[in-house]
Amino acid sequence: MTATDTTAPVVDVYIDPTCPFAWVTSRWALEVAQHRDVELTFRLMSLYLLNRDKDIPADYRERVEAGRGQGRVAAAVQTEHGPEALSAYYTAFGTRWHDQGVKDVDVVIRESLAEAGLPAELADAATSDAYDEALDASHHAGMDPVGDEVGTPTIHVDGVAFFGPVLTRVPRGDDAARLFDAAVTLADNPHFFELKRSRTERPVHD
Repeated sequence: MTATDTTAPVVDVYIDPTCPFAWVTSRWALEVAQHRDVELTFRLMSLYLLNRDKDIPADYRERVEAGRGQGRVAAAVQTEHGPEALSAYYTAFGTRWHDQGVKDVDVVIRESLAEAGLPAELADAATSDAYDEALDASHHAGMDPVGDEVGTPTIHVDGVAFFGPVLTRVPRGDDAARLFDAAVTLADNPHFFELKRSRTERPVHD
């Protein structure tokens, strides 16, 4: 997008609902939407699919496997009711899972569907393969453009895909907008690939 463009950037944020870093970045994206004219959509990737064929620690493998059901439910929501419903469901899910620390996934799914005004029977997708192809397609649409060495959050801005930004706090107001501008500027350079430092803290949700 050039300085003279008036078209709102299309921003697609690919998330796995159980990822704490994706949760922080998603709340930042919502903050950005309050201060920049953007077309923001949340879409699904899957930590299960991302790590299915990778050699990862056993405890992380256990968590990834345990999260497969919630990903299937989110895929059912996205497929049957669209991105706005997914956003509402994800906010309800993340508030319970990340902010409130509720880790009974069946309870979180059931309550989140109800809060988002979605059919309770969508919870049945957790133990069904009915939406696996849809989740796989959404996952690859988000992740293939950035490669297999990254995870979530992954963001596409007008089709330009990049991993991150990985945040441990939600920037607010002008800080959120400036960070968005900086990330888009970096990602828009086809020769820019990575800017990174070691994390020294876990996400803090507010």
